Amino acid sequence: MSDPITMELEPSPPGLEAEYRTIFTAGSLVFLQELVSAFDEEVDKILRLRISRKTHLDLSGDLPGFCEVTAPVRSDPTWRVRPVPQRLQRRHVDVGDLAPCDTQRFIQALSSPAQGLQVDFDDGNCPTYHNQIKGIYNVYRAVHNQFPNAPKISQAPVLMLRPRAWNMVEHNMMVKGKEVPGPLCDFGFLMFHCGKLLFDSESGPFFYLSKVESYMEARLWNNIFLWTEQKLGLPVGSIKATVLIENVLSAFEMEEILYELKDHSAGLNCGIWDYSASFVNKFGHRGAFLLPDRSKYVNMEKLFLRSYMDLLVQTCHRRGALATGGMAALLLPQDRDSAPYRAALANVTRLKLLEIKAGVDGFMVYDLGLIEPMQKLFQLHSQGDNQMHQLRDDLTVTPDDLLCMPVGGVTLYGLKYNIAVGILFIDAWLKGKGHFFYRGQVEDSATAEISRSQVWQWIRHQTQLEDDSRVVTRGLVTELTQEVMGELKVVTRCHTVREEQRLLTAAAMFLEVVQKRDFPEFLTTYLNLDHTFLSSQAKRHEGGAAGDMPRPKL
Repeated sequence: MSDPITMELEPSPPGLEAEYRTIFTAGSLVFLQELVSAFDEEVDKILRLRISRKTHLDLSGDLPGFCEVTAPVRSDPTWRVRPVPQRLQRRHVDVGDLAPCDTQRFIQALSSPAQGLQVDFDDGNCPTYHNQIKGIYNVYRAVHNQFPNAPKISQAPVLMLRPRAWNMVEHNMMVKGKEVPGPLCDFGFLMFHCGKLLFDSESGPFFYLSKVESYMEARLWNNIFLWTEQKLGLPVGSIKATVLIENVLSAFEMEEILYELKDHSAGLNCGIWDYSASFVNKFGHRGAFLLPDRSKYVNMEKLFLRSYMDLLVQTCHRRGALATGGMAALLLPQDRDSAPYRAALANVTRLKLLEIKAGVDGFMVYDLGLIEPMQKLFQLHSQGDNQMHQLRDDLTVTPDDLLCMPVGGVTLYGLKYNIAVGILFIDAWLKGKGHFFYRGQVEDSATAEISRSQVWQWIRHQTQLEDDSRVVTRGLVTELTQEVMGELKVVTRCHTVREEQRLLTAAAMFLEVVQKRDFPEFLTTYLNLDHTFLSSQAKRHEGGAAGDMPRPKL
């Protein structure tokens, strides 16, 4: 009887043979196989716990609250996270949505005056085999100082590496007959090739952890860090991680999440759209949780979002951790002397000043032109490297505050905007892109999640439009989808029959998602498991044109 095959790996995509050989070495593959073998069952367990928790909420009608079992952690005033390294102390402005497979933008960001770079294998990245390999290779080159026109890694903005979230799998690699969890794939290769060098240059290894839903998931990541440090001969606490609080359930467990990661914590992060979408994910079928038009009624000044940001700042600073805010997605017009430029900058300034005054220690921007204006804003309205001295002891946030839905309805503009963003995101994925530009700002999976979530929920509750009292139904959404297609053809620069067909396919897939009886938990999971997306990437892997639509096999 032959020995079981431990690892199966797809060959290199065309044109990436050198990058493939650099990343997929014998040593890295052994390391990854051992990492996956050690934690694969734990990953399955936490994903099942998510399902169990959601099922309990659905069956009981309960609402989340602060956990009684972990009350001793919250009530103990003595514990603190381990102090973060010097290079993380001052991170007023990071560049966000930085897909590392985009070599030109990655080098531009490395040479920018930003304090940090969110090197994003998650929200702003489409996880094709090509993009993952190219992205990891570009990080490898940056850390090994192989980009001739970029500063050395010790002088460049600090890399905040963001692996995929637990809901994503890597289809091109199997360990012991199972597809590999996406985050373990990304984390494993990045740590094996770059961890020691980053540590030796006092520049890492630092990570962002996406879509963490509970302290049990934080505990799993902590165990992964300890295992990795031992394997690579790094001191305990070398790895630092910022947890993105992107889910309403994790908002009730912030202290516990910090506690589980206290040797490895770089703090917590709050953002608006994934967090808002999580309300539809967990409670969208309940009428009391109808989320109004995000384009008109949802912003960080609303009670449920302001309370979440305030609690995050208070929790982090009480425990000696950094609290960071969301991303400014607005793109600045080219002409700095124009009225549109001044209006865009004033809009970003107003929203980011709200976060600074709430006590955040930093936030992200997409447009590199926003880095210096936002750094000046921090210098004007805060003191020192960070705001950890702002303890916010005056603040009390209750479960009711965190669960209070804003008042408002649905506008025709907001419905059409959500439809457009959802379709354009799927179209971008079919092209192998993780983000796109629409109406003067960058859109990624976070904005796509809230967009499709709202359309699904408005159909489910047959919400009336403010404009003309029409009811949001499947028929109306289909009709409006046909209406916006003309604009979307212009936005996506559809010049060929093939490009038009891809956009029509994206629209059909969007309509499928928002009509589902049961809410698909993550749009990215849905796409990453969808035959149309996988086939379009397989065709490209075989050398077809970008975005070629698959022909049916049957």
